[in-house]
Amino acid sequence: MPVRPSPDVPTPRRLEESSVVITGGTAGVGLAAALQFAAAGVPRIALLGRDAERGTAAARVVAAKNAAIQVEFFACDATKLEEAERVISLTRERFGRIDVLVNSTTTGYTPDLLHRTPAIDLAPLLTQVALAPMYVTRAVLPLMREQRSGVILNMASDAAKVPTPGETIIGAAMAAIVMFSRTLALEAKRDGIRVNVLTPSLIAGTATAERVQKEGFSAKLFAKAASLAHLGVAEPDDLAALIVFLASPQARRITGQVISVNGGISAG
Repeated sequence: MPVRPSPDVPTPRRLEESSVVITGGTAGVGLAAALQFAAAGVPRIALLGRDAERGTAAARVVAAKNAAIQVEFFACDATKLEEAERVISLTRERFGRIDVLVNSTTTGYTPDLLHRTPAIDLAPLLTQVALAPMYVTRAVLPLMREQRSGVILNMASDAAKVPTPGETIIGAAMAAIVMFSRTLALEAKRDGIRVNVLTPSLIAGTATAERVQKEGFSAKLFAKAASLAHLGVAEPDDLAALIVFLASPQARRITGQVISVNGGISAG
């Protein structure tokens, strides 16, 4: 006999009816995702970021992609719990609901060997990288549970999966994001909420790529990585395309997955 779907499986929301929130949405992958969501007909997009001037400019760029959509920028330091909660509450007031959360925040950390990393920097690095997506996810989770639907997409990196000299701390922080996301995927699935993680390596054309390739140990590390990307170093649009797909009903059966987009730098 054919397997029949359970009648209480929540119905995923169409992108054309969704409200999307993107932390780190003012540049890089976050901005690329916002532009592709706009092109896909998403009617409401909120961009979160620290820099008000850059955020306002990014909102104008996204709004120009589709004159019919509502684009908001909210200044926010997502590493602070009270700010994460405030901006999610404000977004819900403006949009009425939140259907998709994309956490694409970055940090100014440049990879280096642990013995050359000041011990006093360890806690701030872990906090800056890992806490922002956790705080924002925790803030949005009750809203999605109430709706009985939602999509959460967290950005980490291959450092979470591939032990790499120079990435002891960043790797630990990224691994925390990965395990946080995978476990939440199991906790939240009965409420119709899907949680997945993207783990790129080097992303061309971003401020992070420019910084880590500039000089020293980090430059050598990422030059070697780039040489292994025989399918090409990933670009923001590559990640954005996957984000939009994973947020769509076409990916309604996909949750708890950790997906690398790295042009062949690593596998698994």
